[in-house]
Amino acid sequence: MVKNRWAISFLFPALIFYVFVVIAPSFQGVKFAFTDWSGFTQGYNWAGLTQFRRVFADTDTRSALSHTFIIAIGVTIFQNLVGLLLALGLFSKVKSRNLLRTLFFAPAVVAPVATAYLWQYMYAPTGPINSFLEVLGLQSFVRDWLGDPSIVLNSIIIVVIWQFAGYSMVIYLAGLEGVPKEMIEAAEIDGANYLQRFWFVVRPFLYPAITVTLMLSIIGGFKLFDQVFILTGGGPGVASQTISTLMYRNAFLFGEFAYSTALAVLLTIFVSVFSAIQYFLISKIDKS
Repeated sequence: MVKNRWAISFLFPALIFYVFVVIAPSFQGVKFAFTDWSGFTQGYNWAGLTQFRRVFADTDTRSALSHTFIIAIGVTIFQNLVGLLLALGLFSKVKSRNLLRTLFFAPAVVAPVATAYLWQYMYAPTGPINSFLEVLGLQSFVRDWLGDPSIVLNSIIIVVIWQFAGYSMVIYLAGLEGVPKEMIEAAEIDGANYLQRFWFVVRPFLYPAITVTLMLSIIGGFKLFDQVFILTGGGPGVASQTISTLMYRNAFLFGEFAYSTALAVLLTIFVSVFSAIQYFLISKIDKS
């Protein structure tokens, strides 16, 4: 018991730092969401739920909210699907599997800003993607990838998947290491094919990894900012505006800090609710 008390005492410096750096500013921000604070003056007036009512009445905000949901859901589904497929492929006894694992994971350690600038060049009307399509004689597939409102969200989702699918792959590889090889070999001897072995033997052991990757990807999708801001700035028009870019625009361009804070509070609520729902569903499936 004494040893535990000493161990707990070492946590206090970090806890105090966390309270003053994260917890206290967060509650301070929630307070400003109920005011008319502009961010440039010391004074402010209480405004109640005015900022929150404005969020749901503003058409730009509703569009940004729908774009945020589309990006978050798209990233969550396809990032995990690609990451799982890569993990299954590289879990086999391929001689170059260690090199391939490194190559697929490498984009995850690159700064999102650098990744966004790279893909901005790739997506340019005369960039490598369109040039490659023209060389192959596929001119009908040439697009203005970041300037066409109908495909700009898909273009952003592809960038995020390219960067972080390797991150999900590593987590799934860790989960696959926990699958008893004897069970896989026994299922193979009993005549189970690859899909049957995965579904009935491997899949139950992957639920912890699935929970982690789904949680991280859905949180990352909701709060995505760097890639969207660099690639499109929310454009063309407001076709790729998200809650994060809208917060930046209203706070630092229009000086509406109270409104941006209200957006941040709602974003936090959305992330918490969706994370809790997916965690509950995965936990329920795991127990069943």
